[in-house]
Amino acid sequence: MKQLLLFLLVPAACFSQRFSAQEISRWESRAKNVNIIRDTWGIPHIYGKKDADAVFGLLYAQCEENFERVERNYLEVLGRQAEADGESRIFGDLQMRLIEDSADAIKDYHAAAPWFRELLDAFADGINYYLYKHPQVKPAVLQRFEPWFHLMFTDGSVSATRTGGVSLEEVRDFYGRNQKGGVTTMAQPQQPKDVELRGSNGFAIAPSRTASKNAILYINPHVPFYFRSEIHMVSEEGLNAYGAVTWGQMFVYQGFNEHCGWMHTTSYADVADLYEEKVSGEGSNRVYEYEKEKRPVTSKEIVIHYKKDGKQLSIPFKGYYTHHGPVMANRNGKWLSLRENNRSLNALVQSWISTKANGLDEFKKAMELRSNTTNNTVYADDKGNIAYWHGDFVPKRDPALDWTLPVDGSIAATEWQGVHALDEIVHLYNPASGWIQNCNSTPFTAAGASSPDKNKYPVYMAPDGQNARGLNAARLLENATQLNLDRIIAIGYNRYMAAFDILLPPLLKAYDAASGEQKSKLTEAIEILRSWNRTADTNSIATTVAVDWATRLSLLMPRAKTQEEGSNAVGRFNDLVANTTDAQKLDALTVALQDLEKKYGSWKQPWGAINRYQRTANDKFDDAQPSIAVALASSRWGTLPAFESRSGSDTRKRYGTSGNSFIAAVEFGKKLKAKTIVTGGQSRDPLSPHFTDQANGFINGQFKEIFFYKEDVLKNMERQYRPGQ
Repeated sequence: MKQLLLFLLVPAACFSQRFSAQEISRWESRAKNVNIIRDTWGIPHIYGKKDADAVFGLLYAQCEENFERVERNYLEVLGRQAEADGESRIFGDLQMRLIEDSADAIKDYHAAAPWFRELLDAFADGINYYLYKHPQVKPAVLQRFEPWFHLMFTDGSVSATRTGGVSLEEVRDFYGRNQKGGVTTMAQPQQPKDVELRGSNGFAIAPSRTASKNAILYINPHVPFYFRSEIHMVSEEGLNAYGAVTWGQMFVYQGFNEHCGWMHTTSYADVADLYEEKVSGEGSNRVYEYEKEKRPVTSKEIVIHYKKDGKQLSIPFKGYYTHHGPVMANRNGKWLSLRENNRSLNALVQSWISTKANGLDEFKKAMELRSNTTNNTVYADDKGNIAYWHGDFVPKRDPALDWTLPVDGSIAATEWQGVHALDEIVHLYNPASGWIQNCNSTPFTAAGASSPDKNKYPVYMAPDGQNARGLNAARLLENATQLNLDRIIAIGYNRYMAAFDILLPPLLKAYDAASGEQKSKLTEAIEILRSWNRTADTNSIATTVAVDWATRLSLLMPRAKTQEEGSNAVGRFNDLVANTTDAQKLDALTVALQDLEKKYGSWKQPWGAINRYQRTANDKFDDAQPSIAVALASSRWGTLPAFESRSGSDTRKRYGTSGNSFIAAVEFGKKLKAKTIVTGGQSRDPLSPHFTDQANGFINGQFKEIFFYKEDVLKNMERQYRPGQ
């Protein structure tokens, strides 16, 4: 135990990549029980005698494809990115270390059931065996992976830590102001306002709405491109899961088995809260008030290692804690502590056993662990069931309080009162409408007339607002019948930009009421927008003009005060057009046209001429290199597929960076049918045929049929091998 704890406090430079003969013998023995078959798309199908064998093979195969990203994900959850990237990551690491204590993860590993500890061991062994067999691979920091690492990363999404609304800047301002050495830098990349990184779409269709009378599930997470890989895991212990695996994880995060499928969308259900603490005293004598008593503020030293000028340096911080949790910030003169449940053994167990469920009852049994703190879940199965849960872990609280804001930490009335039972949270089981959709939007429109009744739930269970994607999805599913895989994919790729139903009419009205020289200069652009069908397309000049105008007008939108307020995109768009003058709307269009003119020589740019897909070896875009025109646009504007693109300082064209990643359409009948697509291709090697062999299908919504059954995998085999070969 002491050695493991010491591991966190020693910089990477002190380790060497050495493995014992006993370890190597164990890995080689495990590898003999694993068979990896890569199909004609390069997708690995991993077969093991035991579940642990499949886990071992999965991690080995993931490292073959992208060890760099596997390591990067663990650097993030371990709070060790500064060891690779330098000072700019110090406060991000500190935030993670305040929230997620590795000592607790180590305790959880030792407390885990033997069958589950075997899976954790196999996870670490698969990565370490890869490093042993590939000495040319040089980890940035982590020379050896430990089994408990996975217990820092438990629900499938890397950056899913809930902070209750505390920003990284606030963490820096609180903990960085008095540090010796003057460490105050925190250079983080800033996303343009027209990029929406949080978002996913999930649809479940009941047999009453399908041509085959089988349930259908549509899986469409929106994440940075190449964020997950497509994979198939099979064991003789009942595991047979196919889908998307986040780099470095041992389970299928979004996917399906022969009996059921699961899709996660980011949830805004309130699962983490900030407490305003009444703190007095100085130094080690600090106390905080609770129920008219004084309690000591506890503290512990947190040492952050960071790279600078080729050396590993360290800086100590004193982390502060109340009984609610770590102190994260000082806002309006009050210390804010955070109560949350960002990682736990049960969360990882839940993630694993969900993949082996054979129907609704078993899937609910997994969900009843109530440890998923970040996701909504859309579900379908081979018995024709469809279901939806808005969140999973939802603490009980006083519904009279506004939990979107910090609450008084000095009174017992603000304490959590346990956790809601699964059937107490917002949910749907087999709605009469025959369909379910969630697009990171309110659950109270998830199934049309069969949606949950908002009045039956406390506000904190579903503070989510409505967005344009949610409006578009409900519109398309409301009257859809005789659905099959191709038709659900077509709906999932609908490019109607529903936000412009709100934004565009006030602009046209402002133009009609205007006069003078500005009006005459805008006439041609306005007429293009007036006749536009509000659908993104490669040959559409209107799409280009509308996106650039709306992006510029959105700069006038006040910053959301809370995450919940920010989720209400429809409300914010309505506020934007109501609270900007006609002159501001027209001025934004004038400037947008001028910017397009300056960049391209003419504002009359078809969307596909400037909106491009390009995959390069170094992830740097180049206008001089080949790229593909893309009709898709940002899901911020209501298109169901997401293609978040932007131009850089050295490019004029816009290139996609995030949005659609792994997508699947699955039909659960007597025999499973599924079609999938990933961004570009399975391989990250530009010399591989699988680098961009799925690019056109990804862009145009033309999915590939998967190979799920062993006989189909063997018929479409490209390569077969064991780990280490």
